Amino acid sequence: MRVSEDGATVLRMDVTNLRGAVAAVLTADDEGWDAARAYHSGVGSPVALVRPTSVDEVAAAVRWAAEAGEPVVVRGGGHSAWGAVPGGLTIDLSAFDDVAVDGTRVSVGGGATWGAVARQLAESGVGLSSGDTASVGVGGLTLGGGIGWMARAWGLASDQLVGAQLVTATGDLLEVSADAEPELFWALRGGGGNFGVVTRFDFQAHPLTSVVWTVLAPSGNARPVLRALRDLLQDAPRQLTVTYMDVPAMDPSAPAGATISACWIGDDEAASAAALAPLTTLEGVTVTESGVRSYPDILQDMPAADPDQPMPGFVGGNTLAVDLSDAMIDLLATFREAHSASVLFLRSLGGAFADVGQEAGAFPARDATWFAMAGAFDIPGMLDESERAAAEAEWDAIEQLGAGVYGNFTTSTDPSWVARMYPPATLARLTEVKKRWDPRNVFSRTHNVLPV
Repeated sequence: MRVSEDGATVLRMDVTNLRGAVAAVLTADDEGWDAARAYHSGVGSPVALVRPTSVDEVAAAVRWAAEAGEPVVVRGGGHSAWGAVPGGLTIDLSAFDDVAVDGTRVSVGGGATWGAVARQLAESGVGLSSGDTASVGVGGLTLGGGIGWMARAWGLASDQLVGAQLVTATGDLLEVSADAEPELFWALRGGGGNFGVVTRFDFQAHPLTSVVWTVLAPSGNARPVLRALRDLLQDAPRQLTVTYMDVPAMDPSAPAGATISACWIGDDEAASAAALAPLTTLEGVTVTESGVRSYPDILQDMPAADPDQPMPGFVGGNTLAVDLSDAMIDLLATFREAHSASVLFLRSLGGAFADVGQEAGAFPARDATWFAMAGAFDIPGMLDESERAAAEAEWDAIEQLGAGVYGNFTTSTDPSWVARMYPPATLARLTEVKKRWDPRNVFSRTHNVLPV
């Protein structure tokens, strides 16, 4: 950011030039600024925010940022922690929300959210493997991989990507696919937002009319429940995906405690019940909800952040686990027990997720069978230095048993996380792509692969 008077003068001139190229430009002096810069995870403070309505305006904004030496922050659904990092030019893609369906071929604008996409696809009897939060953007989730309810049946969101329209760091427009710039296409499938602004995503969708949705409430010790989940998913049909979440009672109006959610693709309630029988017959487990739903109906939502009370961070992390061993289960359960204001979350993988080789995309650890996350909420007055240090040490022990980190669930902006996300060979390949397409590191407000 410019801090000197001279720099501020130049910045005002630069923004004036930007206003001539992009119709909707906001700065701190403009009405609506505070609402525009609010994210789900916090409140941003960019140099300026633009809302382009055409790819030409996106290209003009990128060229302005490159010339001004300002990093680009691409905003899709607004869930990334990078949106709250000071400085930079935020490119808000909310106008790029079109969804076009041609059989099982689906084109989605870079600013669309998964809830809106799911609703439109449901009208055509098709679906995509997406995240499980309706307000999450298609762009950020897909570029980071995209684990969701359909991962065991259809793979990641990025696995369904067959093409993309992208504005490069020089403001050029590209059509990218396995046949057109294949190395860049490979990087877009899990390498994050390091390489450009994706204004359109082309996906291969799947027939989908309904799902069987089941919610279970386990009580007591988490360890036998997690072991039962692990054993169940070793041989479960690919139509079944489950999650386990245990959250604290921090708000009397919000649900708390452990919950198991299960999604079965299709409307066969008997098959879903049979697959879940080892869980539903477990002592202390109660079925609280079950029935046929549309896919859009099971997507959760998340309110935008309160500017006066930003969402807290947490001390902990996430890992992709090849083996959800008894040792890892014990460490995860112990972490949750040791910190009253903490969260524990697990999601089953395997199936189609494991069918895709490393040559198809940059997403790591395809042999992982579970995704696990645990964190103690970093709330002033609730987490002192000794507890923070203990949580960090406890998580480090858990991560040592994992096979990599999932970038989309990594809230830290510490650059050291990139080496934890990708194995050396994958990171080296991403670096070569970065060198070619963004040597000046214009797209650095992401889990940044450096062009060196």
